[in-house]
Amino acid sequence: MKKRFWINGVFVPLALTIAVSGLAGCAALGSAGSVVMADIVRSDRPRLPAPPLDEARVPELVKGNTAFALDLYRALFAKEENLFYSPYSLSAALAMAYAGARGDTERQMAEVLHYTLPQPQLHPAFNALDQALVSEGEGEDEETLRQNSKQAFHLHITNALWGQQGYSFLDAFLDTLAENYDAGLRIVDFGQTEDTRHAINGWASDQTEGRIQELLPPGVLNAETALVMTNAVHFKAAWMQAFPEDSTHDGAFTLLDGGQVTAPMMEQAAQLGYAERPGVRAVEMPYAGGELSMVILLPEADTFEAFAQELDARQLGAILSDLKPTGVQLTMPKFRIDARFELKDALMELGMVDAFGEADFSGMDGTHELFIREVCHKALLAVDEAGTEAAAASAVVMERKGPRVAQEVSIDRPFLFLIRDVETDTVLFLGHVVNPAA
Repeated sequence: MKKRFWINGVFVPLALTIAVSGLAGCAALGSAGSVVMADIVRSDRPRLPAPPLDEARVPELVKGNTAFALDLYRALFAKEENLFYSPYSLSAALAMAYAGARGDTERQMAEVLHYTLPQPQLHPAFNALDQALVSEGEGEDEETLRQNSKQAFHLHITNALWGQQGYSFLDAFLDTLAENYDAGLRIVDFGQTEDTRHAINGWASDQTEGRIQELLPPGVLNAETALVMTNAVHFKAAWMQAFPEDSTHDGAFTLLDGGQVTAPMMEQAAQLGYAERPGVRAVEMPYAGGELSMVILLPEADTFEAFAQELDARQLGAILSDLKPTGVQLTMPKFRIDARFELKDALMELGMVDAFGEADFSGMDGTHELFIREVCHKALLAVDEAGTEAAAASAVVMERKGPRVAQEVSIDRPFLFLIRDVETDTVLFLGHVVNPAA
């Protein structure tokens, strides 16, 4: 599905946060009210029309998504490395899993993802936000946008679920995803692990014009995988006022340790949104059409780490509300970021623990057999004189629980052993091993 809409991007500094909309739903195998279409199964429920944003409590949803974005930013923070990801893609992908969460699993996911709306209101809010964003640019056909990129922008969003053949999901779960996320389930055999992994990775590559490769790394799928929820985003936008290419020059960029590197620095003089608060300056650069923008936050020298670690939704909101049109002489580097994340540890650190272990996703299939094995994410960003290109893909990999193991034991250091008669406790042999390779 092609979707074109505004995005409010934020640099902290030079790490864009893109808000995008919509994510796929899932369908059951042979459940009542489902329609089989080739290898895709989906609920026969149509997508619900979206109510007005305030009525659907979309502002509350957006506020929560922003809070999660900044929480995850702090969890992923590594001051010596560039960072880029799509928090909204993750919010929406995990919202589909959340539709099947119950009990403590549901509570923990809501707390970490800042889902303050109850489930019956949360998913319609995602639906309303998605359709509102899609409505931006509806008057222009895709071919015009593609051929006239300097006067337009486009965003391609696709969603898909991949389910194990023979595994059934509850109608209520399928209907929620069909009505609010507008997608179906591709039937696969996770027993053919590599073939299925290549198929999912090929889909992510196709949907991002080859920008996202290898979304799922080797080993993340196995024969017990039951469901994978995927989201892919491909975004392009031209600046409202491009940087003159003949003004780009090599210049110094100061690193955190005080050293310097040489980078191609772009320059322009323009009326841009500008704000200055204690410890930080902000510049907003609009994209063509004026409905999208990138905001750069530039902390004072030697305060980057402290500022980044303390930034929260309230502070960000205050900075954004202060932006006012101002004459700006802007110099900034051209750059590119490629990033990969496996987010299980980060999400558990934030408090989403049960979903990855003693999970309750009984709202998906009526059992307690499913848990999230991993949340995979890849993202790419390129910024130059003409504008911005960004792509991201997310995958929530759900697996069936195997036999429960109370303790993990690895015999990887010197040990004693004995051979005994169980009934009489007679020790027949006794010894120890300090070097099994001797």
